[in-house]
Amino acid sequence: MQRSTFARVDPKRRAELDHKKRQFAQAKWREQEYTHRLNFYTLPPTAEITLEEFEEWAIARLKVLAELEACSFRNRSPEETSSYMTPILEKHLPLHSNSSRSSQLDQERKKDHYSHFILRLAFSATEDLRRRFARLETMLFRLRWKEDDARERRDFVNTLDMGGEWEKVGEEEKRELGDALSAASGGDRRRTGEDEGWFKVDWEKVPELVEQRRVLLRRGKAYVPIREQMSLVIVEFTRRMDDALELTSRALPRLDEDDRLSPILTHLSQNFNAPDATYAADSSITGLQNPTANSIDTLSQHFPLCMQHLHRTLRANSHLKHFGRLQYTLFLKGIGLSLEECLIFWRRSFKLITDEKFNKEYRYNVRHAYGDVGGDANRRGRGYTPYSCQKLTTEPLPGPGQTHGCPYRTFAPDNLIGMLQSVGVGDRELLKDVREDVKRQRYHIACNRVFEHGHRVQLKRVKDEALWGAAELDTILHPNEYFKRSFLLGHLGEDGGKALKREMVEG
Repeated sequence: MQRSTFARVDPKRRAELDHKKRQFAQAKWREQEYTHRLNFYTLPPTAEITLEEFEEWAIARLKVLAELEACSFRNRSPEETSSYMTPILEKHLPLHSNSSRSSQLDQERKKDHYSHFILRLAFSATEDLRRRFARLETMLFRLRWKEDDARERRDFVNTLDMGGEWEKVGEEEKRELGDALSAASGGDRRRTGEDEGWFKVDWEKVPELVEQRRVLLRRGKAYVPIREQMSLVIVEFTRRMDDALELTSRALPRLDEDDRLSPILTHLSQNFNAPDATYAADSSITGLQNPTANSIDTLSQHFPLCMQHLHRTLRANSHLKHFGRLQYTLFLKGIGLSLEECLIFWRRSFKLITDEKFNKEYRYNVRHAYGDVGGDANRRGRGYTPYSCQKLTTEPLPGPGQTHGCPYRTFAPDNLIGMLQSVGVGDRELLKDVREDVKRQRYHIACNRVFEHGHRVQLKRVKDEALWGAAELDTILHPNEYFKRSFLLGHLGEDGGKALKREMVEG
């Protein structure tokens, strides 16, 4: 019997793998052209960008998604969300339409494209992060869809490969189902699709429209008027996003070998709970007229709960442990308290100890926090910067007797509610919402709720009289920003606080 022989490599495959042909072949990946404002993010970017761009673009998008999530947590209506997000998007992630004739269209769309894929890498590690990211990206896509030019939106939809899942309803079928389509359109014969057309899809594709009874169901198909096309597109966007995130999660282990990207991606994923807020040394309020040690008790009415807790504990015990002292010292530094006045404040507060003990055990730490003594960084006079909400909600929990950190995270729910009531927060509905936020680990959202409730009268005034813009009322992510806004709102005066508000904008 003659033995058959088999080639180890198929001749056709061998020819394709020929290195001489591959060497001069046309590149398979090209720089993507951004024809449309909307994007399904199907193709990953391939051009090179710097590490600085990598991180800056991702942080900009993260801030946008965080604000969108805050709108969702606060139950803002679609109209309120759109109004609130417009200046934030313009600031961090502008994306203009073709009709705007902007000269920055390609750069804007490139930043949007890259930032999406960077965050996709950062938030694919766990199911919870993937779910949150997909939900917020869908919210962002929906917002942009509604604001896009109708013609450009139609051109974008025509480029989508829907794999035959959408089937246009023909004229004969429309006539056959005329009465039923009319009923599905609310009985208005002009809205039966004769002018705008109908699509036919599997009913599982449009659960939202089915629930609201805005489509006709027949033989497992949903007949959808073209004016409801947004629901079809958004469902498809979410489906593809979920699939893409699942694939990305499988590729993540290979990124661990890159010691340049891994730390950045880890930092970004940590910031998803409460985005970090950079503190600027020039953002203190000069309207305070150089706060002194004597004025801290009065100013404490504008402190966030974390700093109120430290201040009240200090007044009750005449002492704070190390991390509490450091957190509070940096906060006081941030509101404009000078080093000399800060030393006076701590010496008076530690009234149960001698001058010798204070100078020996505590004075140096205050000077070090201000940059008056210490290593190379401190020799330049900067010292440490005040802690952000992100740091306070991600650092290790305080031990027995320690009072630092964020009370919304460190306190048991009942103790937290008692503490809020002790500082004048008694609204039952608000306290219920705070409990829910804490349960879901939305600590900064709970803090913002308390701020908005305590300043509801002033906030209504600055909105009604257009004294502040929406960008100046975004989510608070830093204790010093909380104090700053509270102080400004408390000193609106007859001129609406325009002088102080000008300082805030310039800061």
